[in-house]
Amino acid sequence: MMEYKGYQARVEFDDESGVFHGEVINTRDVITFQGQSVEELRQAFRDSVDDYLAYCAERGEEPEKPFSGRFVLRLTPEQHRLAALAARRSGKSLNAWIAEHIDEDARRELGG
Repeated sequence: MMEYKGYQARVEFDDESGVFHGEVINTRDVITFQGQSVEELRQAFRDSVDDYLAYCAERGEEPEKPFSGRFVLRLTPEQHRLAALAARRSGKSLNAWIAEHIDEDARRELGG
């Protein structure tokens, strides 16, 4: 994982073309970059983030900020009740219980 100015990126290597491709993953805007070496990739990442921030400034727009860690979750009343009971049984707050389960499920989904 790469990080610069709060933006995080995922990188993949294309063996066929011999190029690293990267994408910022903690924002909804699309910010991509590529390089043929690790140092070139790092520089391209920094340049892409800086270019994105400059582009937004030129247009007078606020750049998309990295995810804040807050989101609204809509549940049915029954789902809310079940989650609250499960959290209470485990001795955790509802937020902590949900975050723990998201971590577990996401890691399983992502193979990590």
